[in-house]
Amino acid sequence: MTTYSRGQKGKLADLGSGHVFHVDVEIANNGASVDVSCFGLDASDKLSDDRYMVFYNQLASPEGAVRLDLGSGRARFAVNLDLLPASIGKLVFVAAIDGAATMRTLGASSLSLGSAVRFPWSGADFGDEKALIVAELYRRDGQWRFGAVGQGFNGGLSALLTHFGGTEAGSSKPAAAPTPAPTAAPAPKPTVSLSKVTLDKRGDKISLDKRAGGGYGRIHVNLNWNQAAIAPPPASPPPPSSAARGGGFFDRITSMAGDLANKAGEMANKAGAARKGRSGIDLDLGCMYELADGRRGLVQALGNTFGDYEREPFIQLDADDRTGAAANGENLFINGERFDQIKRAVIFSFIYEGAANWGVTNGVVTVSAPGQAPVEVKLDGGDRQIMCAIALIENRGGNLVITKLAEYFQQQGTTSAHELMDRHYGFGMRWKTGSK
Repeated sequence: MTTYSRGQKGKLADLGSGHVFHVDVEIANNGASVDVSCFGLDASDKLSDDRYMVFYNQLASPEGAVRLDLGSGRARFAVNLDLLPASIGKLVFVAAIDGAATMRTLGASSLSLGSAVRFPWSGADFGDEKALIVAELYRRDGQWRFGAVGQGFNGGLSALLTHFGGTEAGSSKPAAAPTPAPTAAPAPKPTVSLSKVTLDKRGDKISLDKRAGGGYGRIHVNLNWNQAAIAPPPASPPPPSSAARGGGFFDRITSMAGDLANKAGEMANKAGAARKGRSGIDLDLGCMYELADGRRGLVQALGNTFGDYEREPFIQLDADDRTGAAANGENLFINGERFDQIKRAVIFSFIYEGAANWGVTNGVVTVSAPGQAPVEVKLDGGDRQIMCAIALIENRGGNLVITKLAEYFQQQGTTSAHELMDRHYGFGMRWKTGSK
């Protein structure tokens, strides 16, 4: 792989790259919130078509030439240059930082184009800028080229949008001077919504709007974290044991779900033995659910209870990443067209390996639904507990309401963190030791 420095440019053909590749942006955000985006520009270097701004609110261009997977401190763009229309002559990759932080607070970061070229940079290269034009792909003389830009930019994502000729939804501009005679009004320029909702405090909530015709579409719950962080494994808790409860209805749930989780002891053993020597963090995503008819259950990788999207419980966990290194983290999907069948779901995560506490994970859960601003919940509390109840998704009179929970649980004696979380939210399931 060729390493580029700021200002260096080259033809993709000379770099040994074709037209289909990934662009990976890795950012040591040091706890700051950084948004990575791609602007598809025309021959005048303007965003003449807002559908070619690919970012957290619009994860793909219309024909799929640019697709974005987001994570905590990372973004992966799947790029197919041959699918781009002739009107798009440049792709510009940018980063913008939220809150009081500035670019100088970032650590060692980089942008890589497949296995062809890598452009390293860090916050030490910048001052108090709120945004950065990282790199660009551009078409010249019939050939695609790559340029390492590394240019700081005053103002955040909204300022970048304005710089590239786009218009933010909800922004206001001075009224134009009246014309002496009436003329046909030009078609209004499309606008880009940069809205994003962050639930900051425990108990913060938001209600999503139904789409026209009802339903919420495919609801995507993504968990991502700082997988590169190095931390010792948690101290080993006492070995787990089965919970002694009566039979009946909840026994049937247990048999349906398989071996449900008492994860703490098994996790610590694996961290110290089978996976000894790994230094990354691996978090697992799951949920406890209650359907409208009162039935309750669990979706998680432990016990292979992955759920089902098309049938009950209308919630499905994507294939478990057992390496902890997948760029797009862990993903859960809820069938929003069948949301009337769901009463509530508690979204949770537990530390499978590699983190002494939640503070080093920089974990974030993002709930996205078609046509809605993404909702972020950060795992910014807790200490050495193994389990975090992150968010509650519930059906309130047909409305989808998301509430930040931020409740942390640790095994107590022979009672697992899973069971303590269950008791706290009143699901009443039976628990026994499980494994992947």
